[in-house]
Amino acid sequence: MNRTYFSAIALAAAAFTSGHALAADASAPKTREQVKAELAEAIRTGDIVVNSETGQKANEAFPGLYPAKAAVQGKTREQVKAELAEAIRTGNIVVNNETGQKANEVFPGLYPAKAAVQGKTREQVKAELAEAIRTGNIVADNESGLKLNQLYPQRYGRTL
Repeated sequence: MNRTYFSAIALAAAAFTSGHALAADASAPKTREQVKAELAEAIRTGDIVVNSETGQKANEAFPGLYPAKAAVQGKTREQVKAELAEAIRTGNIVVNNETGQKANEVFPGLYPAKAAVQGKTREQVKAELAEAIRTGNIVADNESGLKLNQLYPQRYGRTL
């Protein structure tokens, strides 16, 4: 069996199986013609799975048979320069390659402080802990990761 014959069979099989998946989009109902057009476009561009074990698409398996995808427009030189200047100003650049520490971590006094996120009060944390104990929503076994209400459902009321 030569390569083209195999490719044609694989594409036909993928077309039959992917037709239902494309038509099953419940969020936006599509007409039969729209689904057929999408399937034809997917077959034309090779954007259909030909190897279900690896998830490899036809255009990845046989790149010479399909048109190349359009390159995504990158950032302009000015945008990159502005981002670099901002990173240098805030110390958001790596200065220690071994540890990956950034300049603002090594020398925090030289850079503007990051805005602190307001945490919870001691009373809020205590209330959350009491609720977790009451409902059994605490990890009981570190190995399995199961919670008390999962290990002993009869001890705790049903929670939604």
